[in-house]
Amino acid sequence: MSNVELERSIEAILMVVDEPVTELTLASVLVVTIDEVVSALENLASSYEGRGFELRAVAGGWRFYSHPDCALAVEKFVLDGQQNRLTQAALETLAVIAYRQPVSRARVSAIRGVNVEAVMKTLITRGLVEEYGLEQETGAILYKTTSYFLERLGVNSLDDLPALAPYLPDLDRLDEVLESLTD
Repeated sequence: MSNVELERSIEAILMVVDEPVTELTLASVLVVTIDEVVSALENLASSYEGRGFELRAVAGGWRFYSHPDCALAVEKFVLDGQQNRLTQAALETLAVIAYRQPVSRARVSAIRGVNVEAVMKTLITRGLVEEYGLEQETGAILYKTTSYFLERLGVNSLDDLPALAPYLPDLDRLDEVLESLTD
């Protein structure tokens, strides 16, 4: 694989991830050496200098981020979206959190069957969901709904939420099924 092909492949992979990807993972997927991956990543990172985004090594891996100098523009863009209605995906994710809280992002993803990273960021930014601590077994961040969520729904407490439909599986049974899938 040429250097250009390697860099293009790395860029493509990093555009679709929601968490940092290790050099080892990239090397394995692209069937090249770690040294080749490191060299390509460093070349890419330096080629993005002065742009609105950057390629950073964080948490043992690499990922694209908006440039810190553009934080105000990004914040304005995200916050101006507050007047927009929530998407169906956001509503479904919010419902899972409301009925399962405190719950980890991984558990929400498992229940919904899709990656919820971007949706979670939206819900947090809009003040509907917040961090609530760490799961003891895995160390994963737990999330819960906020008082603003209750206010927007017009209820005083989570007890005021409607009961889950009778045709849905029992939540304890759902936990058992999810546990069996992750073991």
